[in-house]
Amino acid sequence: MLEWPSQPVTDFRGIPLPEPGIPAGYAALMARFGLAVPISGPLVAIAERHHPRSDDRWRMLTPRHAPALELSAQLTFALRYEGVNLIVLKRLFGAVAPADIAAMVGASPTGAYARRVWFLYEWLTETKLDLPDAGKVRAVPVVDPDLQLALAEGEPSARHRVMNNLPGPAAFCPMVRRTATLEAYRSQRLDSRAREAAGRVRSDLLARAAAFLLLNDSKSSFAIEGERPSGSRATRWGQAIAQAGRGPLSVAELDRLQRIVIGDHRFVRLGLRREGGFVGVHDRDTQMPIPDHVSARAEDLPSLLEGLIAFSERAIRGGMDPVAAAACVAFGFVYIHPFVDGNGRLHRWLVHHALALAHFNPPGLIFPVSVAIHRRIADYRAVLESYSAPLLPLIDWEPTADGNVRVLNDTADFYRYFDATRHAEFLYACVEQVIVHDMPEEIRFLESFERFSERLQQIVDMPAAEVELLRGFLAQNEGRLSERARTREFAPLSDAEVAAVERAYALSFPKGSPAPDPPDAPDPRT
Repeated sequence: MLEWPSQPVTDFRGIPLPEPGIPAGYAALMARFGLAVPISGPLVAIAERHHPRSDDRWRMLTPRHAPALELSAQLTFALRYEGVNLIVLKRLFGAVAPADIAAMVGASPTGAYARRVWFLYEWLTETKLDLPDAGKVRAVPVVDPDLQLALAEGEPSARHRVMNNLPGPAAFCPMVRRTATLEAYRSQRLDSRAREAAGRVRSDLLARAAAFLLLNDSKSSFAIEGERPSGSRATRWGQAIAQAGRGPLSVAELDRLQRIVIGDHRFVRLGLRREGGFVGVHDRDTQMPIPDHVSARAEDLPSLLEGLIAFSERAIRGGMDPVAAAACVAFGFVYIHPFVDGNGRLHRWLVHHALALAHFNPPGLIFPVSVAIHRRIADYRAVLESYSAPLLPLIDWEPTADGNVRVLNDTADFYRYFDATRHAEFLYACVEQVIVHDMPEEIRFLESFERFSERLQQIVDMPAAEVELLRGFLAQNEGRLSERARTREFAPLSDAEVAAVERAYALSFPKGSPAPDPPDAPDPRT
């Protein structure tokens, strides 16, 4: 018989506490009702002393915060201190009798926390409790905006007298906690800074910068997957990225994008998976699958994608932070993994779609977030594993004859409801890198290159491709033309012309200018 935790512990489900404490709130509910859920956000416990020490995994509260060992008190405590954890609530509501929730509400029919629990029960279970409507009482938000990011304005529920400011529908609703890291990023107003910076640049230079950044993002998105696409394939995907946010998201649109990203699909079945899926390797001897991540079941894909598409519209139109909303949509998609191939690049396309839909980036300019992700590839993998690793032990699967996996338990809710806080923090770091560093550096490079080209034309008449090659050699040799270049590619130049070219380069590209591409990798800017 499971009981409420009542004695201090030093470890809870393999997660050590910073000091002895009694699990409370969601942790207590997990223990009391044996809820098998992934743990990705911090838990709460009651310490034995009045000045406890917390860490990244545990928030330790003082003994005076201790809730009573009963359902109503622990649920109220969880909502007050931890916010809305939909996966725990969904599993809890399946483990308790509806009468228990009705009794909690009936004992405090005007209570703000009771009405929130009541709404969440009916919203998650699609079951109406035997309770009269709340009547005339002040409406409260379902999500506490001081704890979690939510819609700027919610929809009123007259029955419960709450404002439904949840960012998504019940079919797909990741949540993002407010953290000091996220608030620091949000306070920078990165979207306004990007628009202000773009407004100070000549339109033709901005267009050239946009073209380069777009192609670079396309190539980096393939590179993250370990692929080196042909120039035409990278260009086609870049064009698809440029169209992100211009039209409505749909399964048909995702199918179209998969065709573009795969290219030659003779050996890949397109469309939604009809079988299981996983990310990982096979045992070399037995060919048994060794998953790092198990994808959503094929039969759950239509519902999950329908929910994800609805989330993207609701969260962005409803005023949720655009970068956090983009993280929820994009990482939710890659966890669902609806296609046999192409999921990673489509996941990053969804970042562009969400940001463009929210008008976060300047018109006509796509932030090359894949470039920033590629630079932070170890952090990127750690963020992906922050949820997939604790999820894996909860999935019951068996191998199939063709080396795939067959999931045996109901896992859909694991992909509907997850804590996307780390994902939002990571994506914000990438967006900051792009806006604060990459865009200005590219614009400075183009301005410097333009000055160099103009000065060079006063010295010698040279085709654009040769100008770029010359610039590359000078950059590679700290502004001096190497003996090899002087005797081969640029042998026609006189000593006086070489000296003038080097002076032109020094004036155009002062120390500290952005590092250019080497000459053996032709610069797509030209």
